[in-house]
Amino acid sequence: MKNINIPMLLLATLVILMFVLVGIAISYRNIWFVLLFILLGFAFMGFGLSLKRKRK
Repeated sequence: MKNINIPMLLLATLVILMFVLVGIAISYRNIWFVLLFILLGFAFMGFGLSLKRKRK
C-alpha cells in the first residue's frame, strides 16, 4: 500500500475548492470573484504541476 502524499492532497483539494467557489461566485453574479477564483485555481494547479515535475 502506498503512502499518501499529504501536501499534494491538500493542494489538490485547494484547487477543487477554488473551482467550487467559482460556481458559488457565479450564483451570486459577482464577476470579480469569478475571475479571482479562476485565476487562483489555475495558479495553484500550475504550482502543483511544477512541484510534481521537479520531483521526477
